Amino acid sequence: MFIRPLRFSLAGALVMAFVIAAPRGQHPAIGYEDTPRIPGSKWRVHDGKRPQPRVVTPGDAGSNGAPADAIVLFDGVDLSKWRGRDGDAKWKVENGNLEVTPTGDLETVDTFGDCQLHIEWAVPADSKGESQAKGNSGVFMMGRYEIQVLDSHGNITYPDGQAAALYGQSPPLVNASRPAGEWQTYDIVFEAPRFVEGKLERPAYVTLFHNGVLVHHHKAMLGATCHRSLATYAPHGPTGPIRLQDHGAPVRYRNIWVRRLKGYDE
Repeated sequence: MFIRPLRFSLAGALVMAFVIAAPRGQHPAIGYEDTPRIPGSKWRVHDGKRPQPRVVTPGDAGSNGAPADAIVLFDGVDLSKWRGRDGDAKWKVENGNLEVTPTGDLETVDTFGDCQLHIEWAVPADSKGESQAKGNSGVFMMGRYEIQVLDSHGNITYPDGQAAALYGQSPPLVNASRPAGEWQTYDIVFEAPRFVEGKLERPAYVTLFHNGVLVHHHKAMLGATCHRSLATYAPHGPTGPIRLQDHGAPVRYRNIWVRRLKGYDE
């Protein structure tokens, strides 16, 4: 190994830089070993020994295709990753869509903690009613923490119950709803709560993009979703199912996928 000087001109000044040349066929050394340690980490600033992020192939450009490491929960046909109130999932699958039927909620067979969830939904174009009686459904993280689904385009209701609200807790920052009949998109980053010896150590957090618009930014949840009362936490396991709500409206869902989240150097 040897050090080879490189000379080049920058704004008329002569600058000298050095790179570490490696034997042919090997990568040159990267990073530094004499920099400060990052607080709370075993790695140094610019540490070349720090593990490289794993490579994930994204979905097709211009579409909402699932990335390579996603778990596809609904592909337009298969309901094997879901179960219903009495066993098998009984919602209607038609034209690549999953439609709510009055058979109770659906929940995933697998369970999830920290995750990224992509889900698309639509209420009927001829949806009738007003306030909470207009295209009502919901996406429950860990089966407990609800992100509201509702026709909120020109439909006024209590703010913490409109589309994209953390139901009963936090309204979205803005109303990004499309008209009834059009497809809506939720991209959710969910951080599960942490309990230590039966006590809450850290609440659940939600970051949510509704139709590409940020409507919650690392927002803490007050507890498990409830109606007309204050949400509270009760200890539970580190994972839970993703649940879709049957609230009596024929809401449709499609293109549902999830990624489990874990730090790349954990």
